[in-house]
Amino acid sequence: MPEKLIFEKGAPGRRAYSLPDLDVPEAKLQDLLPREIIADRPLSLPEVSEIELIRHFTNLSRLNYGVDLGFYPLGSCTMKYNPKVNEEAAKTPGLMNAHPLQPEGLSQGALRLLYELEAFLKEIGGVARVSLQPVAGAHGELTGLLVIRAYHEAHGNPRHKVIIPDSAHGTNPASAALAGYEPIVIKSTKEGLVDVEELKKVLDTDCAALMLTNPNTLGLFEKDILEISRLAHDAGVLLYMDGANLNALLGIVRPGDMGFDVVHFNLHKTFSTPHGGGGPGAGPIGVTEKLAPFIPVPTIEKEGDRYSLDHNRPHSIGSVHGFYGNFGILVRAYAYIRRLGAKGLREVSENAVLNANYIKKRLRDHYYILNNVPCMHECVFSAKYQKTKGVHAWDITKRLQDYGFHPPTVNFPLIIDEAIMIEPTETESRETLDAFCDAMIAIAKEAETDPDLVKNAPHTRVVRRLDEAMAVKKPNLRWQK
Repeated sequence: MPEKLIFEKGAPGRRAYSLPDLDVPEAKLQDLLPREIIADRPLSLPEVSEIELIRHFTNLSRLNYGVDLGFYPLGSCTMKYNPKVNEEAAKTPGLMNAHPLQPEGLSQGALRLLYELEAFLKEIGGVARVSLQPVAGAHGELTGLLVIRAYHEAHGNPRHKVIIPDSAHGTNPASAALAGYEPIVIKSTKEGLVDVEELKKVLDTDCAALMLTNPNTLGLFEKDILEISRLAHDAGVLLYMDGANLNALLGIVRPGDMGFDVVHFNLHKTFSTPHGGGGPGAGPIGVTEKLAPFIPVPTIEKEGDRYSLDHNRPHSIGSVHGFYGNFGILVRAYAYIRRLGAKGLREVSENAVLNANYIKKRLRDHYYILNNVPCMHECVFSAKYQKTKGVHAWDITKRLQDYGFHPPTVNFPLIIDEAIMIEPTETESRETLDAFCDAMIAIAKEAETDPDLVKNAPHTRVVRRLDEAMAVKKPNLRWQK
């Protein structure tokens, strides 16, 4: 049953609190507060009892959906279960209550944690140095590109272009433009991989970087990555890796070994703390030795058994965030890595890849798939078959809500018409995957026998379909009588 607005509940005079009588005379209030901030009429607030207030917000909370409630297969977003031990680590009083303005002498434990986390990420990424400052994947992209820009400028050639495949995340060209570059898009092959011949046509001395996601947005490993790396470096172009799909590579292959000069790590995805609701996040970058002088300040250094912050780095691009980044997220990532170790991290990726290929095999006869070869951590289907019945990818995922599952990513990547992008992650059991696949197969059959049922979904949610374009352009967030 739909939950009423809190303004529609209660009755005049009801209160959820009890305060003692005001013991300051009215005249005295006029002296204590400026007249312009004293209201001359009662505020239009809900008048509800305490139990009405509690029930209202408890009912609203039950409408939320998260990883702790069910399967959340958002492709490219790695919405996996967050072990509660990481939350306990982040709530350790000495870490949770640490203030960023504490002197270094009182922050040795926190600085040690950050120093060791950097060392872990250096090993995982195969890089020489890591900055923990960026607080999101896109922020890491921008930071990495600013480092690349500083490097080229220091060598007398700022360059003006960044090459990006047409399957890239939308933040890649946005970050390139924000860093002052012209994005140059290259087409993918019919298999959905980087077209090496097309790449050769645009590589020149005015290109600063090539931005890749590997595995790419189709969940496919770029098999020509070593050749791509050689071609880029021969042209003086730096290779940037979008680490959004790092969950497929842990302990198996390192970006630095593939030739990447810069890589960002989405700690809030790959290493705990799923990022539903818009944050918080952490998007550190790792760089090769030649780019290390340009990373943000301060860096964390160790001398003997003491840790300190180094602001004296003349070639640095400067700070990109206050203090050291999103510290609470860094703590969770540290706990996650320490708990699993090298063997456990490899198992994370192996199971993520296994789960994605299991879904791919179960659904490939019911949904169109561009490249029916083994995938990495995610698989991308198309509603091409269902489209002939007037049913679109959007309809299928709306109907999936009636079966109790969060929708996967749809209509992305843009190079796949009617894309349905599924990332199961490593944390889901076979029983969960089977239930999800059973629902997807049932919907495919419904699209054949009763397409209107799918086109008008969802049927069991609190609200039906919203005009999402209108909601973005003209959001109505204010209640008025």
